Amino acid sequence: MTALLLRSGTLLDVETGDRSHADLLCADGRIAEIGPGLRAPEGARTVELAGATVLPGLIDAHVHVTAATADLGALPAWSPSYATAHAARIMSGMLDRGFTTVRDASGADFGLADAQAEGLLRGPRLMFCGKALSQTGGHGDSRPRGTRVHDGHQCCAGLGRVADGVDAVRAAARDELRKGAHHIKVMAGGGVASPTDRIDSTQYSLDELRAVVEEAEAANRYVAAHAYTARSVSRALRAGIRSIEHGNLIDESTVAEFREHDAFLVPTLVTYWALKTEGREFGLPENSWRKVDEVLDAGLRALERAHRGGVRIVYGTDLLGGMHRHQNEEFRIRGEVQQPLDVLRSATSTAAELLGMSGEIGTLRPGAVADLVVLDGDPLSDIAVLADPARIRHVVQNGAVV
Repeated sequence: MTALLLRSGTLLDVETGDRSHADLLCADGRIAEIGPGLRAPEGARTVELAGATVLPGLIDAHVHVTAATADLGALPAWSPSYATAHAARIMSGMLDRGFTTVRDASGADFGLADAQAEGLLRGPRLMFCGKALSQTGGHGDSRPRGTRVHDGHQCCAGLGRVADGVDAVRAAARDELRKGAHHIKVMAGGGVASPTDRIDSTQYSLDELRAVVEEAEAANRYVAAHAYTARSVSRALRAGIRSIEHGNLIDESTVAEFREHDAFLVPTLVTYWALKTEGREFGLPENSWRKVDEVLDAGLRALERAHRGGVRIVYGTDLLGGMHRHQNEEFRIRGEVQQPLDVLRSATSTAAELLGMSGEIGTLRPGAVADLVVLDGDPLSDIAVLADPARIRHVVQNGAVV
């Protein structure tokens, strides 16, 4: 048995908000026991915490670990081995920032997930969707106007694949599921980083969206949709999509639809701030940079509207290129409109629920996977302590200090 004893920590139960001063024993990758004065098994490593806060490992539910540049149109020309080298560096940084699980929202594949699980590269547990499904000219179609050929081979490093029509989107969804996708991603509206669409456009017909949902549900998986406007979000929710990514331009009627369809919202506010301030430095094309203002100021208002309306909100960042280093800044931004415990739940227990891993991750309960963050400071008093990775003392993954 491999064991780790964290002694004299302040354990934070994210479900209740309660704190307890206790020891925490990890054994064989799981949380084995919590309580005062626990005895370390023979051969166990003991770490004295002196009252430091212990949280579940953090979950970021919207990342792109292969997006080492903000010029997404350049990625398909990269060598897969070159993209993998970048992804390994990006994932290692995420783990250092306290994120022990991430959900990739297009780009990562089974190879990266398997490499992480087997210990071949250092990083968070990776839930992947493969390539996002996009209509011709949609948010996942990275071709400029003058380019006709689209190479959708699985080894290309791009984030999207083009599929048009009900039969084609069914085949594309089945192909990603065949390769082990944990969820399917569709582009249901326009975006910032795509060259030929408008942010206020809707994308895919309702029949196409419903076909993707049917295929995912048949495989006991779910669909996440990129969508900004109230109209595109509403269409996605009516089609049965479980997770809306971004949602910056939703209105009050959309909030009611989230509750009606029991769906999740994954805002990604930090990426717009980062794209506006340094996006061009990291490759964001000028025409994409000019789109940022359309969603930048609206994002915080949408978050406040969704929070007030009781929508289940999950932590996401969507950062690109050299901007991945701002991953924790999302905590500070959300703290402007949400209480610290709500923000913390979005990156732990609520995120675990979206991923279908409630009780496995995002909790300190015995029996859960021993993914933990040891923090100097109290995030319930000031959520901004999580925005500073320097305040993270230890990261524990599968019961080992990493």
